[in-house]
Amino acid sequence: MAVTPSARTRLDRRTLLVGGGVGVGLVVAWAAWPRTYLPNLTAAPGESLFGAWIKIGADGHVSVAVPQCEEGQGVYTALPQIVADELGADWKMVGVEPAPLNPLYANPLAADELFEAALGALPEALRASYVRRTGLTLTGASTSVRNFEGELRRAGAAARVLLCKAAAARWGVDWKACGTFNNLVFQGNQRLGFGALAETAADQDLPGDVPLRTGEETRLYGQPLPRLDAPSKVDGTAAYAADIRLPDMVYASIRQGPVGETGLARVDRAAADKVPGMLAVVTTDDWVAAVANNWWAADRAIDAMRPRFRTPEPVVNSDTIEQALTAAFDGAGSRIAEAGDLSAQFRGAQLVAAEYRVGLALHAPLEPMTATAAYRDGRLTLWLPTQAPGLARAAAARAAGISENAVILHPTMAGGSFGAKLESDVAAQAALLAMRIGRPVQLTWPRGEDFRRDRFRPAAAGRMNARVDAQGRVTGWLAKIAAPSSGRELAARLLHGEALPAAALALGGSDASAVAGAMPAYAIPNFAVDHHPAEIGVPSGYWRSGAHSYTCFFTESFLDELAHVAEQDALSFRMAMLGQQPRLARCLQTAAQLGGWQGGQPGSGQGIACHSFRGSHIAVLAEAQLTSDRRVKVERLVAAVDCGRVVNPDLVMQQIEGGLLFGLAGAVGCSTGFTENVADARDISELRLPTLADCPDITVELIRSGAEPGGASEIAVPPVAPAIANALQAATGVRFRRLPLLSDIE
Repeated sequence: MAVTPSARTRLDRRTLLVGGGVGVGLVVAWAAWPRTYLPNLTAAPGESLFGAWIKIGADGHVSVAVPQCEEGQGVYTALPQIVADELGADWKMVGVEPAPLNPLYANPLAADELFEAALGALPEALRASYVRRTGLTLTGASTSVRNFEGELRRAGAAARVLLCKAAAARWGVDWKACGTFNNLVFQGNQRLGFGALAETAADQDLPGDVPLRTGEETRLYGQPLPRLDAPSKVDGTAAYAADIRLPDMVYASIRQGPVGETGLARVDRAAADKVPGMLAVVTTDDWVAAVANNWWAADRAIDAMRPRFRTPEPVVNSDTIEQALTAAFDGAGSRIAEAGDLSAQFRGAQLVAAEYRVGLALHAPLEPMTATAAYRDGRLTLWLPTQAPGLARAAAARAAGISENAVILHPTMAGGSFGAKLESDVAAQAALLAMRIGRPVQLTWPRGEDFRRDRFRPAAAGRMNARVDAQGRVTGWLAKIAAPSSGRELAARLLHGEALPAAALALGGSDASAVAGAMPAYAIPNFAVDHHPAEIGVPSGYWRSGAHSYTCFFTESFLDELAHVAEQDALSFRMAMLGQQPRLARCLQTAAQLGGWQGGQPGSGQGIACHSFRGSHIAVLAEAQLTSDRRVKVERLVAAVDCGRVVNPDLVMQQIEGGLLFGLAGAVGCSTGFTENVADARDISELRLPTLADCPDITVELIRSGAEPGGASEIAVPPVAPAIANALQAATGVRFRRLPLLSDIE
């Protein structure tokens, strides 16, 4: 086994110049581009604009522009709450609207997390410049609050100052003597509403220094305010992509080829024409779509056509995926992280070794891929849920053969995503259909298509080795992980045609995102993490919590095995190595106390695991049993979470609870095998997802913290599977080293 040096390739200006002919032009071009961007938020009659984020109406309503995709995580509430707190608004008067595409709304933190394989090696200034100038608006990697909190606080504070200045001018006082509360500007006994001041305030000049709100009284930040999107979701008025209705609109269903290099070979058009309501068949090399006057007819026509595609080479089956993971360990690997002298520590020592594997994981959101497109007078208009609206617009423009400036994209709320709606295939397909048909088209993927053509959380394997000394201390740790280079794959696919990331990817290098989370949080003096790229033949994408979903399973399962070798309680074993991680240690202690930790004794059915990432920390205690019919029954999950300063505790609680259930789904199901390049799963019922009857009792404790906000939407996912596996070991005496659990014995 060959391992490349741990020093990560960094690109500087000279590297780019030497690395390719495009480098010279790129560096010069990026340096020469303008750096100032103007807001393009549109005000309705009676509204006044306050920068790129806020509109205030004459009736006092406050509208906050949100560039993030609302996919259930509560971003349409959290971000307006930050603004409303700084502004001093009345929450009942606050609304939200999608922000237009603009570099001002770029999310460099998400770009760093999602496209680290392409952008991470670039110089920081060049990377930041690229993200801003290309307007990379992204939702993902638990970055919404972390990236935008500062900008939103400043925007709210600026609007507050302008309102105070307008009121102070009327009252003849210093604006600094004025304050805001509940949609009012006040000074002494004087009061004026935001609506009465908005038009005048918008024309005021900001001072050089805009003060942020201080103090704890009358603050909206940290309060469990009701969700702004809840009423419309409850009464059915919330508009999702499938709710769009346009004059003369038609509906389409689609069938795509198997994964790999393939092509459409045959369709039975005559059979499709017999379906009532059928209008047209559209084909490309990669897919066939049926267009009808209703979606049910279009989907029936697709089935009637019985499309046939050429079988790709090489053939991908479940066993070839397993073989590819095994073969990857024999190939060259990259050392992603290391400390101490592991070789010396392992030399001649008796090691503890274990191998773990995880299967492919599906996103399986409730809402399948959907987009509506209309082409008229040289302009293409799209309605779709997307976590990357700029990239979706670019994909649609390429498919339609028109300029991006001729594409208007209206983002809708998403019915779940978990990373799936970073992809833009459906936008390109809908755009092409609208061009071909000449009428507005609403394309919805059938459920089976959503599974067959998913960009899966990749299968992965972890070979773990450690040395435990006579005192029961872990003195050496080696994690060798075989997994596809999914970060490089994601960047190459989504940033298609972008010269700067392409140049960085062409220079090669490791993919740290494929083993993210594998570096242990514990005080182990000698450790190393190696990535062995695996070519499994299946497209991979970003799945809620990314590689952490499997690296945490490897790490926390192996920690329990080491505790057994050391003959120590699993909790005490961990705590002894967390002296430098007080926040994570507190989570462990809290979860153990709340859950009534019994030491993981045989028969207890209790297991514990913990994890830290993106500024947050969590510990999960699980109680689980194996039923007589060989099913995993999880009876209880207890979580203690420290995710720093919290904007809205109800939103965080929802995300933690949802993350625990998502992690449970990933532990017991949510997977698929492969047969001749096609995913085996066709329907939700085949995924073994937990039903309401299967859901365990859930207890969540949010630990108060004054630290900077950490990510909340993903932190609960990774530790659930190892906590359950550890609980099953305590219940049965059997160690399960594969996800989904029990998949190796079925």
